[in-house]
Amino acid sequence: MKRMILLAAAAISVGMLFGCNDEGTKDTQELSAQVTVSEEITAETETETTTQAPPEVLPTYENADNFDNTLYGWYFMANGNHERPGMPNEHNIDFKKYYTYGMGSEDEKVIYLTFDEGYENGYTEQILNTLKEKNVPAAFFVTGYFLDQRPDLVKRMVDEGHIVGSHSVNHYSSPELSKEEFDSEILDLENSFKEKIGADMPHYFRPPRGEYSERTLALANNLGYKNIFWSYAHRDWLVDDQPDPTESTNNIVNSAHNGEILLLHAVSKTNSDILGDVIDKIRNEGYEFKSLDELK
Repeated sequence: MKRMILLAAAAISVGMLFGCNDEGTKDTQELSAQVTVSEEITAETETETTTQAPPEVLPTYENADNFDNTLYGWYFMANGNHERPGMPNEHNIDFKKYYTYGMGSEDEKVIYLTFDEGYENGYTEQILNTLKEKNVPAAFFVTGYFLDQRPDLVKRMVDEGHIVGSHSVNHYSSPELSKEEFDSEILDLENSFKEKIGADMPHYFRPPRGEYSERTLALANNLGYKNIFWSYAHRDWLVDDQPDPTESTNNIVNSAHNGEILLLHAVSKTNSDILGDVIDKIRNEGYEFKSLDELK
């Protein structure tokens, strides 16, 4: 179970904005053995692998391994009514300095749709079909287990213009790792992605379980990776206790806000079933969906 800062009662009401919890636990227990978006997806181009833009050169920190390693859990509280939540600020970490994002620009009605992929639960193909039908770009953060088990789905994500980012090899809590272990969790997945998919992995990292420290944010930068969190998520990863579709749709749509990084878990039947309706309703509110490559 994550050690994120969260309130269990609020989580059940879908108001707590946190990431993969029990999915992360399943990843750790079961999986420990282990894109740039095209402007338009057409029948002629859907099978072509998208050429990735070179990763942005990020600053490096010579003494990063000695930085403060206090473990924090990423979270937001949902405001509803399309209001932007506040960034966690009690930790006094300069997130901008470490290329760490929870939201994009407050000046644009833009949504960045992301999915965490710890393991395949039979819904990713349906999600990809919906994204293709609606012509929406997304980012999928995959583990080593997911890549090993379903390289075909990862290849399809890339071919259809989506970003495939890193969720680490084993979904371990980053602050608990040594520098060598942390680097291996990212670089081994990057190398495996190159070997299996035939493309360079985009340098976006979603810290497993939403757990981070100033040290791990800096270590990710040293490897050329931006840290991508979220500004809305809901309790969707419990596969045997799925949220109500109507309630989930209303919560997701009403909480849409400028620059939102929306986190959904692809193991969720509810998410896969409501995704098309959610996209339509968010667009009807005047928002557009963009790729993380356009994140400001």
